[in-house]
Amino acid sequence: MPASLYPVPRLAIVVPCYNEEEVFTFCQQELSALLASMVQDQKIKPDSFLLFVDDGSRDSTWAQIQTACGAQPHVQGLKLSRNEGHQSALLAGLAAAAPQADAVVSIDADLQDDIQAIPRMVSCYHAGYDVVYGVRESRQTDTWFKRTSAEGFYRLMAAMGVQQVFNHADFRLLSQRAVKGLLAYAERNAYIRGLVPLVGFPSTQVGYARGIRTAGESKYPLRKMLALAMEGITSLTITPLRLITALGLFICAFSLVAAIYVLIRKFTGHTAAGWPSIILSIFFMGGVQMLSLGILGEYIGKIYLETKKRPRFHVESFLCQEAPDDAIATLAKTE
Repeated sequence: MPASLYPVPRLAIVVPCYNEEEVFTFCQQELSALLASMVQDQKIKPDSFLLFVDDGSRDSTWAQIQTACGAQPHVQGLKLSRNEGHQSALLAGLAAAAPQADAVVSIDADLQDDIQAIPRMVSCYHAGYDVVYGVRESRQTDTWFKRTSAEGFYRLMAAMGVQQVFNHADFRLLSQRAVKGLLAYAERNAYIRGLVPLVGFPSTQVGYARGIRTAGESKYPLRKMLALAMEGITSLTITPLRLITALGLFICAFSLVAAIYVLIRKFTGHTAAGWPSIILSIFFMGGVQMLSLGILGEYIGKIYLETKKRPRFHVESFLCQEAPDDAIATLAKTE
């Protein structure tokens, strides 16, 4: 355990929201009660706050955030101009919260992640840890398909060389310097779960049991999970390109052996007539070439987007009763 101890922090809890009108009230009430309890236990400062980030919702989510901000001084709201995706919304929230807070916790609005793990995360912060990962201890509440696909996702990412914590999503605590280190990564195609370990600083894990969703629908179906995996792999590792090279070498070696075998059969008078093997070889090589071109295209597309240096997001509105100038400046710079 690190030797240095951190003082009582001003804590920010960042909550990305996309079409969460059915769960927002419950989420805000539960997190507000948790903040009050932690303030009473002197774990955090009384001016700790919640920051809800509306990622271009099409329902009444933003209206509810506005109402909460007007009624509760510890609630802040940030509205993006359009739907940019969970990772961009989370980065926007971190950028807005970092100048105001000593430590930042990120959690999804459905509160399937156990909020009672947050006091334990703060205790780890007091002990000197800059990064505290929330890690699921079990997936017994998931369906067989969800459990298998999720664990397969983490294993695939590890096999591709992406450094991330197994069974950890985006439920974590970051100290202010850890958040600033994360925001220093300027790539537009950001995969936060893989970037946080690259930031370094002392880290630890807190286990928790994931609950069921109280209302609404999951924002990470299989299609989005696959897209997230592709984003993480192509943003953080070149292993697929090396696999293409290895596959090419293997096929060349296999072709050379096959050519020698065919020549030996020819000179010994055992030539076999027929075209099925030729057609199968053509289809096989065509599939390999198309797959290889697709992987190369993903990387070229990433390069194309990075060279444009487009902003990650645009902020339409920032509701904060005491928003410091450096918070607004940091947010504008991160855009």
